[in-house]
Amino acid sequence: MTMNGKTAEESRIILTQLMGPADANFHGNVHGGLIMKLCDEAGGMAAAKHARRLAVTVTVDSMTFHSPVHIGDLVTVTAEVSWVGRTSLETRVVVTTEEVISGRVTHSNTAYFVYVALDDKGAPTQITPLICDTEESQARFERAAQRQRARLEQRRQEVL
Repeated sequence: MTMNGKTAEESRIILTQLMGPADANFHGNVHGGLIMKLCDEAGGMAAAKHARRLAVTVTVDSMTFHSPVHIGDLVTVTAEVSWVGRTSLETRVVVTTEEVISGRVTHSNTAYFVYVALDDKGAPTQITPLICDTEESQARFERAAQRQRARLEQRRQEVL
């Protein structure tokens, strides 16, 4: 099967949402689970956009929050494909917050999600390759391939 590739830019998804009181705990900090949900939604949409198939979450690498997200912050989640295998792909998801009045933008976290593309019967299916058209995208692809090898090795170790 011959497939044309797509660049990371072609898969990019940007979600922006204002954080309100219902999104936070009594200290005014937005729930980490909500941020994780937004990341999975953006990552999944980037994966589906690249594959033009339903893509389901397989794993997420650890997610470390570098700074809190507060009520009133504008949260932006940017996701794009960073690596593609035969049926699975990784998305890089970056979260920033903006204090709307001051304009101050803060990096909250970066995470990597892995998805598998499914055919119409729900079975894994081959997907479009990733075209690395810049040095940065090539470097991200190589780092993502290393993470994928580490994930597979960890999975092998868990089975033993």
